[in-house]
Amino acid sequence: MLVLGIETTCDETAAAVVRLDADGEGSVLSNVVLSQVAEHAAYGGVVPEIAARAHVEALDHIIERALAEAKTPIRALDAVAAAAGPGLIGGVIVGLTTAKALALVLGKPLIAVNHLEAHALTPRLTDRVPFPYLLLLASGGHTQLVAVRGLGDYVRLGTTIDDAIGEAFDKTAKLLSLPYPGGPAVEQAALAGDPLRFSFPRPMQGRPEPNFSLSGLKTAVRIEASRIAPVTDQDVADLCASFQAAVVDMIVDRTRAGLRRFRDVAGQPSCLVVAGGVAANHAIRRGLQRLGAEAGLRIVTPPQALCTDNGAMIAWAGAERLLAGLTDGLDTSPRARWALDPTAAAAGKKA
Repeated sequence: MLVLGIETTCDETAAAVVRLDADGEGSVLSNVVLSQVAEHAAYGGVVPEIAARAHVEALDHIIERALAEAKTPIRALDAVAAAAGPGLIGGVIVGLTTAKALALVLGKPLIAVNHLEAHALTPRLTDRVPFPYLLLLASGGHTQLVAVRGLGDYVRLGTTIDDAIGEAFDKTAKLLSLPYPGGPAVEQAALAGDPLRFSFPRPMQGRPEPNFSLSGLKTAVRIEASRIAPVTDQDVADLCASFQAAVVDMIVDRTRAGLRRFRDVAGQPSCLVVAGGVAANHAIRRGLQRLGAEAGLRIVTPPQALCTDNGAMIAWAGAERLLAGLTDGLDTSPRARWALDPTAAAAGKKA
């Protein structure tokens, strides 16, 4: 089957065509992503109104290009999938409304995809990972440890109680006058820094519940930067290296706690999947590889182009749902919030 995927939940306008063969093998025929980084850089973060307007202006052309690169006539599609949330509601509306229009005109099924589920299922496209597995989803807007037990069957084991990991990188970069996006800028600066110069806290370390906290660490960076002001380039490098080292230690410790909790709800994981934009950080990858060796567990990280927001992950999630007979009506609503694990959301835990 051939599925078009549309992603507009934040500041990437993306569309892709993915094929799912009868043997379960998936292939990405096209994956077109238009980044809005330049539009938001002056503000040090994503401005929702600017993002939504940019999606409106670009999406038709991105879809057209995705179909052309896939050499797929639009009427050859078997379904149209779009991220229906969670995300910036203006952008979500643009993508979902476009998908509804295409599905209506083509007479094809519509699949409203949870953006988080798309991240969760990507390793099944890239590595054919079998259920169940542990997912660490770390991005600018989300930080979660999830037991992926099957399609639509997710147990959130832990989440952040304040900032997402990617958000903490961005805010630290802004504090130190580094460019946006902050994650790559902090990682680059850290290469020239001393990770032992500043003794930053490792929030939540050692606690049995696999939750994360970043606000205290972020505050510690601000306090140290203020104490030694004015900061030199070497000071900035050392602050970044020490901050990043603390984040790596925290992620490894929290993921270790998540593995213990995973076995209570899903047995033995087939692997640990690391997804989301933060997964591109090499120091974090190395830390998790060490954890994998310690636990005897394979670490799966999709290619960087499929870790950040993209249309291929939406198309693949749509293909898996279509195969299972799960489609949606044209009255489906966009959602700013949409928890993978409804029971965790109902219990009042941070989504």
